[in-house]
Amino acid sequence: MNALSVKGLRGSMGRGGACGDNAAMESFFELLQKNVLDRKRWATRDEFRLAIVVWIEKTYHRIRRQRRLGRLTPIEFEAMNRPALAA
Repeated sequence: MNALSVKGLRGSMGRGGACGDNAAMESFFELLQKNVLDRKRWATRDEFRLAIVVWIEKTYHRIRRQRRLGRLTPIEFEAMNRPALAA
């Protein structure tokens, strides 16, 4: 029995040794580190958590254009495809 099973946890959905599986999340966390975590020290966990949420909602989803979405922001892409999803 592996260490995760002993703790009642499940491992990543990706295959072991397939570095491409984690590339998107590594890119996201690199941006989070550079734009939020490395900027300052927060007095409380709640203040820190709020800074992360604000960065994701104000910058990452609304400003940052993504090549995989045709150079649209996630919000723009979702808005364009929402009527198709509702049908």
